Amino acid sequence: MSAVRALRQIAGPSRRTFAACTATRSFSRVALPAFRATATPATRSFSVSARRFGEGSSDVALSQKLAEELQYEKEANASAEPEFLKNFTAQGVWSIEDVAGNDEVAFVRKFGNETIKLIFSIADIQTAQEAQFEELEEGEEASEDEPAHSYPIRCSVSINKGDSNGALTIDAMCQDGAFVADNISFYQDAKLATELTPEADWKRRGLYIGPQFDTLDVSVQEEFEKFLTERGINDSLAVFIPEYAEYKEQKEYVSWLQNVKSFIDA
Repeated sequence: MSAVRALRQIAGPSRRTFAACTATRSFSRVALPAFRATATPATRSFSVSARRFGEGSSDVALSQKLAEELQYEKEANASAEPEFLKNFTAQGVWSIEDVAGNDEVAFVRKFGNETIKLIFSIADIQTAQEAQFEELEEGEEASEDEPAHSYPIRCSVSINKGDSNGALTIDAMCQDGAFVADNISFYQDAKLATELTPEADWKRRGLYIGPQFDTLDVSVQEEFEKFLTERGINDSLAVFIPEYAEYKEQKEYVSWLQNVKSFIDA
C-alpha cells in the first residue's frame, strides 16, 4: 500500500487504476503430414540463419522508436539541476527523500521538537493531465489565467513529537499554489501514524480519523492554517510541489525508456 493512502487511513481502492487490456491470442497447432516411405528426389539444401532466441520480428522497430523517443526527451529536457530546485535546496529548510523508481516523494524537516514529513505521489499528475486532455477534447479551452501547474496533488503530512506524545496527520490537497486541508487525525501511538505495514494499516482502519476540516468552526480552521504555515506548509511549498512532481515524473519516464529499450535489446 502506498504511503499516501496508508497515512490517510482510507480503506479503499487506489486512486490510480491500471487498466490492462489483454487480447486473447489463439494458437492453432496444425498437424504435420506423415512422412512417406517412398524415396523423395534429392534437392539442394538452403541454409537460413535462425533469428536469435528471444528476438521477434518487431523487436528492432520497437527498439528504434524507443531510442527516438529517448533522444527527444533528453534533448528537450536539460539534465542539469533546474533553477527552481537549486533555490529550494539552498533554503535548507526541507530535505528531499526521492528514491529512483518510486512514485512517492517525501519532504522532511525539523521544527523544534517536531519531525514533520510531507508525502505526495507523482501518480496524481497523470490522472489530472488525462482529465484536462479530455476537457480540451470536448471543446473546453484552457483559461489564460489558470496557473501552469493547476492540477491537484494529494499530500499527507505527519507531525511527530516523539513516540510518547502521539502524532498528527493532515490530509490535504495541493493545488493552485495553496494547501486545502481535508481532515486532521490524531494518533496516541506515533508509530501507528506513519508505519506502512499491513498490521498498522489494519489497526488504523478501526480508528476515528477526525472530522472533515471544513466542518470545524471557522476560527479553529484559521488557527490550524496558521499552525501549518508556521511549520513551512505554506503557499511557496504548494507552488514548489507540482514543479518537483513534474521534474520527478520526467526523470522516471526517461529511466523507463532506457530500461525498456535495454530489455528489448537483450
